[in-house]
Amino acid sequence: MLRAGLLALAGAAAGPSLVACSSGPEDQAPVLEGHVATDRMGGARPPWSLALPEDAAATVVALHGHGGSLRTWFDPPLAPTLAHQLGLAVAAVDGGDTYWHDRADGTDAGTMVLEDLLPALEQAGAPVGRVGFTGFSMGGYGALLLASRLPPERVLGVAAVSAALFLSPEEAAAGAFDDAADFEQHDVFERVRALRRLPVWLACGADDEFREANEELAGKLPDAVTRFDEGRHDRAYLEAHWPAGMQFLADAAGPRRT
Repeated sequence: MLRAGLLALAGAAAGPSLVACSSGPEDQAPVLEGHVATDRMGGARPPWSLALPEDAAATVVALHGHGGSLRTWFDPPLAPTLAHQLGLAVAAVDGGDTYWHDRADGTDAGTMVLEDLLPALEQAGAPVGRVGFTGFSMGGYGALLLASRLPPERVLGVAAVSAALFLSPEEAAAGAFDDAADFEQHDVFERVRALRRLPVWLACGADDEFREANEELAGKLPDAVTRFDEGRHDRAYLEAHWPAGMQFLADAAGPRRT
């Protein structure tokens, strides 16, 4: 994408002072870029990208998986393309490999998203009155976790692809939690009551190591929309299923603003 110019955001306390704006093909939403001003990421200012179509109905925050980054959604331009098609603003930020929750080292990518990124997106023009969450793998878990932290009237819905869910601390991936107490504090199965009040969409492949846990969560969410079909825990499954999850969120958002 070609850089089209700079948009100054004077006095944006929660966001950057300058945002780069890129224009792409006509079938993609314009992309704004910046860095989050935060004290929750060990001194880092995580980069963010925002695909912002005209008159977007709502904003969806897309969370990357372990080892990933915001480029999961923007390179190739999955987010700008779907943002244009669906009339949703789609944002992503680098959250590291922290599983989107507070850690013993003082970092807290989850609160960074909720309290620092969202105000920055609002400064950039995104509608954040109601917010959707989506993600892949670690990001799918994070989407469920962060959605459960907000008041239900603030949450558009959740669309999680191949969510990295664990049924016990012993099964959790190395580095996902600091200890058993940390696991219990951030266990989405203990947040079912909050998730039942939200529109939830889950997809997971038959050959995915997280299939069992996703099916168990779905069983506790009787109104959840699910796609449990053939596939593995890989990029191909994400790209094949994410558009349907985003359509689910677009349906929840309703028509574009006028």
